[in-house]
Amino acid sequence: MLLGAIVASVVAAVGLFAFSRVQWPAFNSSNVLQAVTTVGQVVAIAGIALAVLLVRMHRAGRFATLLSWASLSGFVTITLGLPLAATKLYLHGISVDQEFRTEYLTRLTDSAALRDMTYADLPPYYPGGWFWVGGRVANLLGIDGWEAFKPYAIGSLAVAAVVALVLWTNLIRHDLAILVSLASTALILAYGSPEPYSAVIALLVGPSLVLAWGGLHRVSDRGEGVRGGWGAVIGTGLFLGLAATFYSLYLGVAAFAVTLLALLAATLRIRAQKSWRAAIDPLVRLVVIAAVSGALALTVWLPYLLKVAQGSPATSGTALHYLPESGAQLPLPMIEFSLTGALCLLGTLWLVARASSSRRAQALGVGVVAIYVWSLTSMAFTVLGSTLLSFRLEPVLIVLLGTAGVFGFVEFAGWLVLATSDSPRVKGAAIVVGVLAGLAFTQNIPQLLGSDITVAYTDTDGDGNRADMRPPGAAAYYGELDEIISTQIPRDRDDTVILTADTSFLSFYPYLGFQALTSHYANPLADFAERAQTIEDWSELQTPDQLVAALDESPWRAPDAFIFRQGPDGYTLRLAEDVYPNDPNVRRYTVTFSKDLFDDPQFAVSEVGPFVIVSRI
Repeated sequence: MLLGAIVASVVAAVGLFAFSRVQWPAFNSSNVLQAVTTVGQVVAIAGIALAVLLVRMHRAGRFATLLSWASLSGFVTITLGLPLAATKLYLHGISVDQEFRTEYLTRLTDSAALRDMTYADLPPYYPGGWFWVGGRVANLLGIDGWEAFKPYAIGSLAVAAVVALVLWTNLIRHDLAILVSLASTALILAYGSPEPYSAVIALLVGPSLVLAWGGLHRVSDRGEGVRGGWGAVIGTGLFLGLAATFYSLYLGVAAFAVTLLALLAATLRIRAQKSWRAAIDPLVRLVVIAAVSGALALTVWLPYLLKVAQGSPATSGTALHYLPESGAQLPLPMIEFSLTGALCLLGTLWLVARASSSRRAQALGVGVVAIYVWSLTSMAFTVLGSTLLSFRLEPVLIVLLGTAGVFGFVEFAGWLVLATSDSPRVKGAAIVVGVLAGLAFTQNIPQLLGSDITVAYTDTDGDGNRADMRPPGAAAYYGELDEIISTQIPRDRDDTVILTADTSFLSFYPYLGFQALTSHYANPLADFAERAQTIEDWSELQTPDQLVAALDESPWRAPDAFIFRQGPDGYTLRLAEDVYPNDPNVRRYTVTFSKDLFDDPQFAVSEVGPFVIVSRI
């Protein structure tokens, strides 16, 4: 795994550096990048095909392994890196969800301390593992967090793809492992790559479930337990611990699936041995998995848990308050009329047909069942005023079914070859069908990500530029805002609190924020609703002295500076309110501060473009 991760990192770094040396046209205004991406994908897939051929011929084994690692990581780098080669931003730019993710990376680039992405004096609620590693890499290279986001996201996906390949190689036949890894990587790039820190976990779910089943269900032909498998148990615990440090939702569903596997193993043992004591071994193994994963999870969760244990109320968390239409229905990708649908349908049929005879089918099948049970539970939770965000599990479901689909295709092609007396024509036809389907899907990935790529070119980056060469947005003034604040408040950025509705400013500069973008991204310990009410109360004050007194009496660290927008009646802030169960789940409203509130020597007022900066002197 370590060697594979090093190879993937080098390939991604070299590839992205090479792409950045060329003056490309914007992806959303030219087909040049699509054409070059297709060529690169064909070359990468050809390398993978050669690796498979060498493995099947039992020749140049080490070279074949190295070639498969390099080709797979190159496929990831080309598929995402080339369409984004003319922009410094990652998929979806600095908009909506990507705004707070970039803010988190900027915070952990500025400092290695685990701190909340926005608020002062709070431990993080969202797991910081992926962001902490990226922040340390960016800091080491001397790159701003926002600029490091794209290469780090692509590089981490390349590494995860190769790590998944190494896992699969140790679980199944080597040539089959390469094919499965390519298919699962292509699927996650198409459906999960905009959220890179969850995508890296999604890539590992399939092999980790097979690994877990191997550790939990070890029996002889007579159904009796056999020794061994503790390496698989520890490996499963490490995977769940990694998931806990990266993405809580995927930890939850993966842990649920592993628990189902343990219960299934215990049930099979009891049935075979006619004694409830037979269930002890798989349940003990489950406890060990939980202990290992829990110890690793504490590396990021301990500060938050200690804060809660000390009596801090976690009352403002609304992260689960989101129910789009896709979250109100069961995901059924296997009935969609597409290449993905066909692969998932084949995977579904294989899981059912091989449920009693294939350990791979059993492990992946339980994973699929866990996702559907989670989805139904999430829908039921709406009665209680919340959800379990099941709509975000669709990429994992597609990867699991797609992985099963590859197994199904290989077995079905094998049956056809046997039924035709090992006819080379049939074998060749099966290979051609598989290759053409793969090429058709992979070359369409940039189109599936088209809207996210477009935003990366139309958003204004931290240098104040738009990659499509059109006039930048208001973020082009952020550099001037930073300069003014640094001059008027001569403290470190990460010790300066800013109240602004333009929270993307915090994505580029590591200032602390007084209020987050919405309550769904806010730390539950931050009292989001109370802060919003306090801001409204401040806007209704009449004199500067009243405002200063109110700021000094704030139960939270008060703003050192305000970044407003110019309004017809004063200085405005656009705030957000949670209105779940409505969809959209956020209501925007505006509060206006009178200019007279800042007409005092205690405040310095500056105007930059559409912004007004007010600093406490």
